[in-house]
Amino acid sequence: MRYSIKKLIQTSLGVALYSLITHTASGADPLKLDVNLTPIAKIQPTMYGIFFEDINFAADGGLYAELVKNRSFEFEQPLMGWSQPATDPYSTNDDSGIANTLNFAENTTNKNVLRVNVFNDKNYSLVNEGFRGMGILKGETYRLSFYAANPEGTIKRVVAQLVDAKGKVIASTAIPTTHKDWHKYSQTLVATATEEKASLKITFEGKGTLDMDMISLFPKNTWKGRENGLRKDLVQLLADLKPGFLRFPGGCIIEGRTLAQRYQWKNTLGQLDNRPTMISRWNTEFKHKLTPDYFQSFGLGFYEYFQLAEDLGAEPIPVLNCGIACQFNSGELVPVSELDPYIQDAIDLIEFANGTTQSPWGKVRADMGHPEPFNMKYIGIGNEQWGPQYIERFKVFQKVLKEKHPEIILISGSGPFADGQMFDYAHRELKKLNAEIIDEHYYRDIAWFKNNATRYDNYDRNGPKIFAGEYAAQSVAVVSPENKNSWETALAEAAFITGLERNADVVQLTSYAPLMAHTDAWQWSPNMIWFNNLQVLATANYQVQQLFSTHKGSELVSITHAGKPLTGQNGLYASAATDQPENALLIKLVNTDADARHIQFTVPAPVKKSIATITYLGAKHLLSENSFASPDQIKPEIHRQGFKNNTLTYTAPPHSVSVISIPLNH
Repeated sequence: MRYSIKKLIQTSLGVALYSLITHTASGADPLKLDVNLTPIAKIQPTMYGIFFEDINFAADGGLYAELVKNRSFEFEQPLMGWSQPATDPYSTNDDSGIANTLNFAENTTNKNVLRVNVFNDKNYSLVNEGFRGMGILKGETYRLSFYAANPEGTIKRVVAQLVDAKGKVIASTAIPTTHKDWHKYSQTLVATATEEKASLKITFEGKGTLDMDMISLFPKNTWKGRENGLRKDLVQLLADLKPGFLRFPGGCIIEGRTLAQRYQWKNTLGQLDNRPTMISRWNTEFKHKLTPDYFQSFGLGFYEYFQLAEDLGAEPIPVLNCGIACQFNSGELVPVSELDPYIQDAIDLIEFANGTTQSPWGKVRADMGHPEPFNMKYIGIGNEQWGPQYIERFKVFQKVLKEKHPEIILISGSGPFADGQMFDYAHRELKKLNAEIIDEHYYRDIAWFKNNATRYDNYDRNGPKIFAGEYAAQSVAVVSPENKNSWETALAEAAFITGLERNADVVQLTSYAPLMAHTDAWQWSPNMIWFNNLQVLATANYQVQQLFSTHKGSELVSITHAGKPLTGQNGLYASAATDQPENALLIKLVNTDADARHIQFTVPAPVKKSIATITYLGAKHLLSENSFASPDQIKPEIHRQGFKNNTLTYTAPPHSVSVISIPLNH
């Protein structure tokens, strides 16, 4: 073996790995694996993708870069997120001031306006706490904007300051309020210090009344510099996955606890101040993590989701409500006879995404800045609905949409569970309907993932294709707040993924879920990405997803031992593919055993060079996790290994994931 020993021993696992490799190499005869380069199936570009759901403050307070919480005063408690330190609500506040919200019934989307009465401008202030604080970086520029009406003309200026957790000012600007009628004001601030828990403090020069609305603060340095932009470091982690698709906006978020609270995509378009704020269905869903301040501003709406998918080079996969509220909550049903508005939403969405600029909804897209179509190919009908209620509604959607838009692939669902009576019922009925793709979800324990690498080996090759839409190994139990993103969970998922890839003729889309979570405002664990107001963290599970996604290959080929695929024998799991653009063979090898495994591959084709590139993932302990303090405990390590006569021997370390890339000569 010709490992790059000097480079290897410099890594965190190097000494241990070197010991394992040299010890095992001199031990028992290697396990011989046979590779057959005859293509079995095409691996779809959508094989590995992203499922985004607005849970765990993933949108407002997360991916959406707005720093002000409740910017338009539309929460159920209109001043939630805002405080007036020198104001007593039970006083006339002659020595400070007081702000209250005015509710205008004729405004259908943005009902509330803040009326500020300043009696002593030396003492009065208005403070926004942000989303568990505001993450501010030294030297960065921030865009402040607000609408104001100054009918009396007595409030001369609005002073905006960013203050740190101790009250020290770290950025400041003053904006003259010269317009009596409503006017949008904007200004920039440059931070002099870094602060994770900053807040926005607003004071006034002059005494009198000022009406305000849509008080907003964005970093200038968003993804692609967009004003209504996304948090750059989070999007970069998504881009690094090289995803084949982006599914949005959920998940249970589309269902709503009631139908009145369902996600309605048309409400997320157009000017920001015309997008109605709505309570999140995760607001108080879990008693262990109550978040009564969890609302949706829809600043990150369907236009922005389509735009993000385009940025990532990913297929957009929007999911729509099918006329059923979340069945874990109210389970409200729209009568089948009244489904027309829901189906029309799907028809209009196709026009919004793909229609010409002369069409009504295509014009809406063009007016928002994107005259070219988004070329949407898929729509999800419902999320985790189950039972006859779902099937009878899906039938109606399918009939209409296939008549009007046969080019759109419809994704149906099998419910929230990976097996059981309702799962079997859904598959049976959807197969009768010639459903194209069925979305399956699995939140199961670690053992389940290792034991289900053969799950799709016997699926009907003539039936619907599979979207493994939501999966994550649970270290404790589903919905437990104690679940961890440990290496043990990531390793089990890697074993399972080899089974998904070995069945690429059936499984055409896969995505981990949930995608991301704010460390101070989460409801569900585990999650693939964690973030606070300043940092992002790629978990062990992220590292596995990225490793497979960036090495998916083009065509599935066979890798066997004694004529059988590796599905857990001796703790080993494997899949293989050829990468046509790179002209290489890619072997994914997962060793879930506590012992190293000495393996020999023979490549049945000429190789370009007798050197393999090995990308390795492992950890010191199964319970190891990446953390903000130690973000690189589990990360890819790359080394090269020489071999002769098309035969390569490799020692897979204990509890490891390896991708072996061998250049081919044909």
